[in-house]
Amino acid sequence: MLKIDMHSHIIPKIMPNWTSKFGYGKFIHLEHNTDGTADMMQGGQFFRKIEENCWDEKVRIPEYEKFNTQVQVVCTIPVMFSYWAKSQDCTELSEFLNDHIADLVLRFPKNYIGLGTVPMQDAEAAIRELERIKSIGLVGIQIGSNINDENLSEDKFFPIFQACERLGLAVMIHPWQMMGFDNMKKYWLPWLVGMPAETSRAACSLIFGGVLERLPELRVCFSHAGGSFLPTLGRVEHGFNCRPDLVAVDNKRNPREYVGKFWVDCITHDIDALNYILKMQGSKRVCLGSDYPFPLGDLEIGKFIEESSLSQEVKEDIFCHSTLEWLKLDKSRFS
Repeated sequence: MLKIDMHSHIIPKIMPNWTSKFGYGKFIHLEHNTDGTADMMQGGQFFRKIEENCWDEKVRIPEYEKFNTQVQVVCTIPVMFSYWAKSQDCTELSEFLNDHIADLVLRFPKNYIGLGTVPMQDAEAAIRELERIKSIGLVGIQIGSNINDENLSEDKFFPIFQACERLGLAVMIHPWQMMGFDNMKKYWLPWLVGMPAETSRAACSLIFGGVLERLPELRVCFSHAGGSFLPTLGRVEHGFNCRPDLVAVDNKRNPREYVGKFWVDCITHDIDALNYILKMQGSKRVCLGSDYPFPLGDLEIGKFIEESSLSQEVKEDIFCHSTLEWLKLDKSRFS
């Protein structure tokens, strides 16, 4: 059975020190250690230690093959988005990251599929990079759940989504810059509580803002099983019904009507939770994802699904069919 992990992250091994190059900010660069690891530095401050599977495509392939996975969809690490930067600098960084992924896909076409990144803070620059992304063989983009704390429903972002629909590029939405981060750092709560909330924020914004209504061919996937959106849909719908003066101001359609019209990955770490997601979405809208190579991800890449009582048809939908449809790719490409 073909298995495509549609949610994994990669970074170039060698990057400029963007903070020094641009003369401001807290851009990420790598400082490599003698033990084969590297320190991600945010400006001059330590951010995170990573291992070579964050950048070495040849190390990654046997790692994910151990879990019967043949293909990974790769995108940058969200901290690289740099939406806070000057437009021209973020564009240069985006081009660097996108060229790296495009080269990887070109060299390993049966092992990797690429998603790009764009300067979301500047719609014109983002659309130019979308056009270029399409031309170099990437099949979509990964964006953050908010853009400098602005919701994805803001009018300034609509032309970017419109261009994605026109170009046939898929969109993966990943939580980042989690709400309440500074107030709940203890216990890793930004990652455990903030991330699911951020993904729901993005889903509600695109639905209530009418983006999904106006762009019915836009193919959006919400990472981490859609965060808290689907589990709290009853509350979301009730709010829509009881306070339409606050909720239904830009879109009069019930949010429940959009369930199954977008994709989510399967990262629940819990088969009962996944069964609920499958009941809501249907198996053709749930994709295999891992968040590899980070520890909060499903680093056994769907083993809990393989060991479950789900039917072979449902497993095959999750493992490849849903992702192929989301990305508009043919299965024969990987045979």
